[in-house]
Amino acid sequence: MPKTLAYIALWMMLAMAVGYWTTPTAGWVLLTAGLSLMVLASGRQLTQIRKWVTDFSASPPASVGPWDEIIAPIYREIRRNSAHIKELDQHIDNIMLAAEALPDGAITLDADMMVTWCNKTACTHTGLDLQKDRNYSIFNILRSPEFNKYARQSTWPEPMLLHHTAHDHVERALQLQLTRYGADQYLVVTRDVTQVEKLETTRKDFVANVSHELRTPLTVLSGFLETLHDIPREEISDEQRKHYLDLMMQQASRMQAIVADLLTLSTLESSPTQAGEPVHMKEVIDRALEQAKLLSAGQHVFVENIADDLYIKGIETELASAVSNLLTNAIRYTPKDGTITTSWYLTESGLACYSVQDTGIGIAAQDIPRLTERFYRVDRGRSRATGGTGLGLAITKHVAMRHNAELHIQSRIGAGSIFSLEFPASRVMTPPSP
Repeated sequence: MPKTLAYIALWMMLAMAVGYWTTPTAGWVLLTAGLSLMVLASGRQLTQIRKWVTDFSASPPASVGPWDEIIAPIYREIRRNSAHIKELDQHIDNIMLAAEALPDGAITLDADMMVTWCNKTACTHTGLDLQKDRNYSIFNILRSPEFNKYARQSTWPEPMLLHHTAHDHVERALQLQLTRYGADQYLVVTRDVTQVEKLETTRKDFVANVSHELRTPLTVLSGFLETLHDIPREEISDEQRKHYLDLMMQQASRMQAIVADLLTLSTLESSPTQAGEPVHMKEVIDRALEQAKLLSAGQHVFVENIADDLYIKGIETELASAVSNLLTNAIRYTPKDGTITTSWYLTESGLACYSVQDTGIGIAAQDIPRLTERFYRVDRGRSRATGGTGLGLAITKHVAMRHNAELHIQSRIGAGSIFSLEFPASRVMTPPSP
């Protein structure tokens, strides 16, 4: 029997007993008072229940009489549902965090191609500002006839390439893929392929340049070979034959130099960086200077300021290549009787600096940033005449990168140039013990 009915029955029995032993009026008064108290108690309990119903997040009333058996299972179900909702919210938050962390951009659109959400990467790629651009058409963000045509298709089996300039005024090559999801909703995935496109352009240019650089000496070689093959031996003098052979050897040597530099550059790019060992740079520079003076054949004045006790940690063969390339360039682009100054010293800030200064023809300011590109030449005709391969500074730049060094170029037309390699203090070493 419910507690309330038990209380009523007990109270009625008490009232009947009082009425029996005293007067009927006293019994009725007692019964009425009991019922009134029960009504007041029930009203208070209902008030507590009503207050709890307005805020299910709070705990239910401690005791509401007969309502306890009804409220208890409701409260247990509410707690289970709250825990489940909290778990779902956490799951959604994790999904959103994962979407924000994607390396690719993601933009969600509604059925009318209006922006509903995007991650930070998409903002960077397209210039979207979610607070301002939410519920705006994607066609107002990506204003391109190519994208408009692409998005209006019924299916999108392949991504499209779009060159887009965002609010940071940086032009990017974006790969866009549009797909449907959910109920009439769309997802745009953006990927920045600017660097990939640049690398592909560089690869094509590199192949074209290598083909061009090798085609010239090959043409000369084949031309002289045809001449020597077709002309009867008695119709060509020994002096002419020797002249043709000398020119052929020059072109063969040129091709060998190009191939050797290409192999060196490939090794520098593909091999892992090594810590190295102490390198006595004075010995490396002295050997390079001996070769440079042979190449100069007495046509230039050499000035040397080389510290004897300054070592650095690195790979000797790579450093020798960089040192030699800077000296060779100075000789090739400095007129006769010009001065070439080679220095190796410790700066006030603790950096080790190798520099080559010449009094040559100089370089225009607009050409300096491109000097380290493969096969880039300010004057192609002069470069070929001096025997350069167009790869020396590219090799030097890679050697610098592998030794945490920086290549600096200062030059002015008609005023000469200064090429310097600055090695960090962490690479500087004292002479090793004998």
